[in-house]
Amino acid sequence: MQQPLELSGQQPPGCGKCIPVCSDPGNAAGCCGGSGSSIESVRKGPVMCSTGCENPFAGLVALLRAAWLSGKTRPLEYRVAQLEALGRFLEEKKQEILEASALDMGKPSFEAYLTEILLCKNELNNTLNNLCHWMKDEHVSKNLMTQLDSAFIRKDPYGVVLIIGPWNYPVNLILGPLIGAIAAGEDPCWVPQGLVVTVSLLSCPLHLPTGNCVVIKPSEKAKNTERLLAESLGCYLDSDCFAVVTAGVQETSRLLENKFDYIFFTGSPSVGRVVMAAAAQHLTPVTLELGGKNPCYVSDTCDVRSVARRVAWGRFFNAGQTCLAPDYVLCTLEMQEKLMPALREAITEFYGSNPRESPDFGRIVGQKEFQRIRALLCSGRVAIGGQTDEKDLYIAPTVLADVLPSDPIMQEEIFGPILPIVVVASMDEAIDFINERPRPLAVYAFSSDCKVVAQVLERMSSGGFCGNDTLTHMTLTSLPFGGIGCSGLGKYHGKFTFDTFTHQRGCLHRNLGLEALNTLRYPPYSQQKLGFLMAAFEIKRKGTCTLL
Repeated sequence: MQQPLELSGQQPPGCGKCIPVCSDPGNAAGCCGGSGSSIESVRKGPVMCSTGCENPFAGLVALLRAAWLSGKTRPLEYRVAQLEALGRFLEEKKQEILEASALDMGKPSFEAYLTEILLCKNELNNTLNNLCHWMKDEHVSKNLMTQLDSAFIRKDPYGVVLIIGPWNYPVNLILGPLIGAIAAGEDPCWVPQGLVVTVSLLSCPLHLPTGNCVVIKPSEKAKNTERLLAESLGCYLDSDCFAVVTAGVQETSRLLENKFDYIFFTGSPSVGRVVMAAAAQHLTPVTLELGGKNPCYVSDTCDVRSVARRVAWGRFFNAGQTCLAPDYVLCTLEMQEKLMPALREAITEFYGSNPRESPDFGRIVGQKEFQRIRALLCSGRVAIGGQTDEKDLYIAPTVLADVLPSDPIMQEEIFGPILPIVVVASMDEAIDFINERPRPLAVYAFSSDCKVVAQVLERMSSGGFCGNDTLTHMTLTSLPFGGIGCSGLGKYHGKFTFDTFTHQRGCLHRNLGLEALNTLRYPPYSQQKLGFLMAAFEIKRKGTCTLL
């Protein structure tokens, strides 16, 4: 989804054996009237260490774990307060977010507001609207032997989790998972089914930690947004339980050496493998939101103008730096000839005759990415666009025709404003072409014939699917978002984010009475006892299922 991180050279936080020293002793109480906790000092200040500590982040992780074990994140009111604080951050820092996005990538304010603010608010409000329901124990069916007992699924948080974000949507792809991490956990007042009791949320009989503590690692490539998150999030979130770490490749590698209870990573498959290998050292579960080459099949029966506008919007949104963007088009030679003028018309409609002057077209994030994308222009034939300006990090919206499967642009995710068209003879050939390659994050199919769209959906595997449009399926909090195979592992958005950061614990609470019923399972065994247990436990197959 993004290229590997670059070194920032920033001082990492201290370990448990180090002495954290606040960078501003006169403001040790915190940036916004905070508590002046040790975590805040570690997060913001330099470190003096004379003990030869093994890992510079161990102390930070230990402090967060202590906060989690204390039960501070447990009450529903606490989690709601932290989520509402994120809402205030989005509202009060709206202009700063838009400005940082413009400085980092030349991102148009319209695109920045839609993706970095509005979608985050939707996730936040959806979570706040449903949290009371999501967190409740889920009671399940029982067999004959357990009819008098309580069987349920408890929603436990993992503990201390790490969220590593990318540079292309640096606010959305940090705050989206963060919302679920904060919300995750059970109803703090556990009452077995059938037991009637009145109890306050804050005086529950159990004092178990719930709600995760989080280490947040933004991408250093979007340096202005990284600085905004590092300097501002601590003013809204409880610094005892949430810490922002700014780090480059080497520091992030040291961070990953620590034991986390869950790691959520968004980025490139190559870095995802590194994260997964580090997590495996502690058997830590992971979500990997990666990317890939998302195919877009266009059939011969479609409204060409509508297809061109929707494909062009999805490909050139954020200057093509979107993991979900259609990466290449598959169509017949006849359709390629029809699409070209329609795509040219759509690009002119969106960005004018000179897209470089358009306020609605962004820039490439950095020199390294610019040079990589520009080198891909040698593939096929430039039919539309192709202009570049290295000083301005500008690559025009470009369409390549007559691209071969062996061309360089078809060997990697483009992640830039270039759309190659690969000619196929039929839908069957297009499906075979896609299935011969790693499973993508999304598959797109355009056709006026619903049966064609249905066939593409049915005969391929991908993280997600969208028929007759691009990108829009990810705006629904009701749909899971995530990859499969090389495009990712796990899913989130809406309740799926809550579930991602929640361990679903199977629980059975039995009555200590009626012990005579249990003699059937105790030795000495007999055929008669086995018969009774089979009657009590066995699940018999019902009639065959018929799909309508």
